[in-house]
Amino acid sequence: MANGGPVCGPISSFSRVRILHALFEGGAGQAGSGQPRSERTIGELCEATGLHPNTVREHLQRLIEGGYVIQASEHRTTRGRPRTLYSAATGTSDASSPIARDKAKAAAERGDLLRRVLPASASALGRDATYQLDALIEHLEESGFEPVVDDEQLTVDLSPCPHAAGRAEDRPMLCSVHLGLMQGVLTEAGGPLAAEAVRASALPADCVVQLRLTEMTAA
Repeated sequence: MANGGPVCGPISSFSRVRILHALFEGGAGQAGSGQPRSERTIGELCEATGLHPNTVREHLQRLIEGGYVIQASEHRTTRGRPRTLYSAATGTSDASSPIARDKAKAAAERGDLLRRVLPASASALGRDATYQLDALIEHLEESGFEPVVDDEQLTVDLSPCPHAAGRAEDRPMLCSVHLGLMQGVLTEAGGPLAAEAVRASALPADCVVQLRLTEMTAA
């Protein structure tokens, strides 16, 4: 999948990407609700990805340890052993990972140390957005990217994309999953920034992510 620096982190294999995509997409909701539910079982993930249960469990454990997936026991109102449910850590109140929160806090502390040494590196977007960028940059570096942030244009340039040599048909899923992961990191860190889109490009190696300020902050 990669041609350049090492690819690591949550999207280090396409099997992991497929699992994350299944979690972001959700499973079948309650009958008649018309809405997907966020949690999925091992069996549902195997069905969605075609992967062996042991492979899915191994990837899930790595993703949980990284703060990208959370697990919970099913709440049952009938007799029977509750199932273990997995969902993507999106940073919302019902899908927040304590590991991701700790990583965001540690990134902010390291960012503050850097800004004390290099005051010019401080962002003009304010403290909360700056801490979000601290968490996002560390996530991207962990994932094998070399991010260049423009806090005026609200862009993150990830070129050259280390996944550029992968199959073209796999790119939409990969980009969608990584955008979801980036949004989860920003939400866990807490602040006005959101990941909006991966800009379209004719060159596979080009990758620029557009951020945005929330309407409340922009106003």
